[in-house]
Amino acid sequence: MSEIKVLEGGATQLFINAGGETDGDPLWAARYLVTKPEAIVATHLDFLRAGSNIIRTVTYQATIDGFVKYLGITKEESLEIIRKAVDYAKEAVKIYTKEIENNKNVTNQKPLIAGSCGPYGASLHDGSEYTGSYCTSVSREFLMDWHRPRIQTLLEKGVDVLAMETIPCAREAEAIIDLLKEFPDAHAWLSFSCKDGKSLADGSNFQETAVRCYKNAAPGQILAIGTNCIAPKYVTSLFQDINRDKSDDFIPLVVYPNSGEKYTESEGWKKEGNAPTLHEFIDEWLNLGVRYIGGCCRTCAIDVKLIRAKVDQRFKH
Repeated sequence: MSEIKVLEGGATQLFINAGGETDGDPLWAARYLVTKPEAIVATHLDFLRAGSNIIRTVTYQATIDGFVKYLGITKEESLEIIRKAVDYAKEAVKIYTKEIENNKNVTNQKPLIAGSCGPYGASLHDGSEYTGSYCTSVSREFLMDWHRPRIQTLLEKGVDVLAMETIPCAREAEAIIDLLKEFPDAHAWLSFSCKDGKSLADGSNFQETAVRCYKNAAPGQILAIGTNCIAPKYVTSLFQDINRDKSDDFIPLVVYPNSGEKYTESEGWKKEGNAPTLHEFIDEWLNLGVRYIGGCCRTCAIDVKLIRAKVDQRFKH
């Protein structure tokens, strides 16, 4: 059994199933929790069939603030939508488990569900999860209070792990590490938004921040630390020194990059020259200590299939 967990791909697969993009929508993919839940179940199934060990709930941009503001509903109704997101993931796992019950060759026999939690910046709908511009104007206590209801709701609904993702600054990461200590049985990975091969979105040093957060967490609570929604070409330089000569205190890493395209508010997603794909780096990243690997924006089920094949090939005896 491989110790590498294959994650899913990005929301692009959901947009294919739902028949439209939501990049301009302040609720982004979370809009489909209300309008097209069947597309969400279908997308989870696409990723499970492609080989994902862990699927993420469609709750990255599912926030109380956003639902209250853009759907005109109450806080409790907002939390109910988040609960429903877990139900859709559980439904997909149930269907998939039935499909594979007599197939011993399937490598993802017991898929897990990760509760997706995006940063505060995602709820602002101004691209600030890619800049961290808000981080100096909000306190650690504010960020803990803001993240708490969604984390609590996802855990109460029985997700297996939390995906704390696209975090652009040290202050928010440290707030999350402190908040998770209120839920001692919870496990999470912490994944940062980075702007290049050295720095978080807000300019902080990635490696220093990542290692500090991992060490300051409650023992065993952080399953892995890493980055997501970044161009694949930057990942190796972010990770290469974290586990160098550290056999005693190995830090498991998580990565799910985007396709290599760059997103701007004005132009949307745009390819930068002949950017290398994530598949070219898989072995390299696994050698650096990556234990959770998948895709983010502009990646689909086909990308997960390729990752799965690569991981399985590596662990064939």
